Amino acid sequence: MKYLIIGLGNVGAEYDPTRHNVGFKVLDHLVAQQGERFRLGRLALLATVRYRGRSITLVKPTTYMNHSGKAVRYWLDQLRLTAAHSLIVVDDVALPFGKLRMRMQGSSAGHNGLKSVEAHVGTQAYPRLRVGIGRDFGPGQQAAYVLAPFTAQELAALPGHLAQACEMILAFCTVGIDKAMEQYN
Repeated sequence: MKYLIIGLGNVGAEYDPTRHNVGFKVLDHLVAQQGERFRLGRLALLATVRYRGRSITLVKPTTYMNHSGKAVRYWLDQLRLTAAHSLIVVDDVALPFGKLRMRMQGSSAGHNGLKSVEAHVGTQAYPRLRVGIGRDFGPGQQAAYVLAPFTAQELAALPGHLAQACEMILAFCTVGIDKAMEQYN
């Protein structure tokens, strides 16, 4: 069985430490756990890991956040997978920092990366793992907040949250989304 896991984020050293790149950070953590490395592919950095008989392709789009859907569509087509066999890992300001929530489908909730995925995949019915980054900003400050680095306190707690997100991804690929949601949400 094959799966496609897409972490949303922005390429470039200036974006690496930001909250908006937590989708990339989750995939970096999983690839390191599995002893693999990312390589440059079409529209993305990608790695493939084997886990309990599953082939899991991990993708970090190089199209920048607002055009992530282009890479998602390409890799779904390339791997001949449906959206049900993919999982989008994305930052979410509506969840407290470190809170993780897996869903089968849903709206973009204003997230430009998810809007792009919806536009290119043609549906809101695709699984996603939302990673809470908190909402410590005032009116009109959301863009600055998500593009700011994590605080020292958040950085100290981040490895545990990344490890749990990786557990959830592997559960999604092995026991399915229903059981993964039941176990972790």
